[in-house]
Amino acid sequence: MEKRTILTTSSRGLLEDSFPYRLYQKAKRQGTWNPADIDFTQDQKDWQTLNAEQREDILQLISQFQAGEEAVTLDLLPLIMAIAKEGRLEEEMFLTTFLFEEAKHTEFFRRVLNAIGETGDLSHFHSDTYKQIFYEILPAAMERLVTDQSPEAIAEASVVYNMFVEGVLAETGYFSFYASLESAGIMPGLLEGIGNLKRDESRHIGYGTFLLQRLICEHPHLYEVVVAKMGELAPLAIRINQEGIDNKEISSFGGNPEEVMNFTMKQLSVRMEVLARAKGKKSKRFIESQIVN
Repeated sequence: MEKRTILTTSSRGLLEDSFPYRLYQKAKRQGTWNPADIDFTQDQKDWQTLNAEQREDILQLISQFQAGEEAVTLDLLPLIMAIAKEGRLEEEMFLTTFLFEEAKHTEFFRRVLNAIGETGDLSHFHSDTYKQIFYEILPAAMERLVTDQSPEAIAEASVVYNMFVEGVLAETGYFSFYASLESAGIMPGLLEGIGNLKRDESRHIGYGTFLLQRLICEHPHLYEVVVAKMGELAPLAIRINQEGIDNKEISSFGGNPEEVMNFTMKQLSVRMEVLARAKGKKSKRFIESQIVN
């Protein structure tokens, strides 16, 4: 066992100007919302007015988010442990809020389902593509960190978790919720929670971007590893969208399903553009100045 060094009583102290520490402070200010405080009274009424197709579409979204939030809550701990082993205190401080928020997201969607009376088995909404991502790829990438804390393993885990699951799939899901419910002026409790989730996830994606840019600056070959991994994952995002659209020319709420696909493609492009800025760079100042989410 390595001899422990206590940072906060040394001349180093806390790196209060670092990006992870600023994220930690932001999480304390903005991440204190409580799922139990959200009123779903109007949501219960609105749910009764929806037709069968609309209910099916919203249940598919909620069930995939519910299972996804449970998965990321269970799978995050190895990353926290890997960062802690490196002695990156400010990053670990932020990651404690990260895990807390994922647990709240899991609670939130279960409260939504309970409120609208949907307490049965919804696992039939988890397609083979969905299962490949959340039952196989995500846990495998994160569990690898238990025994392998190499830069390559950490980079792969962050790509899967932060860039793809959060930065592409979840962001597309938020877009779909707003396109369906906000335009119809219904289910305000669900939309209130989605707004809170979106703010939380922006910090999570911001950290993932920081982490990957730091790793790429420290180990330039990792840029190609990141590109390759995103290349593997991109077709799965497209396939999930195609499964959701199911050859519909118009959604059950009157929207254009192609807009969802276009949003997904945009997210895939944006994530890679941001990470590409770190290629060939070594400056810590550059990393912290380039964070976009």
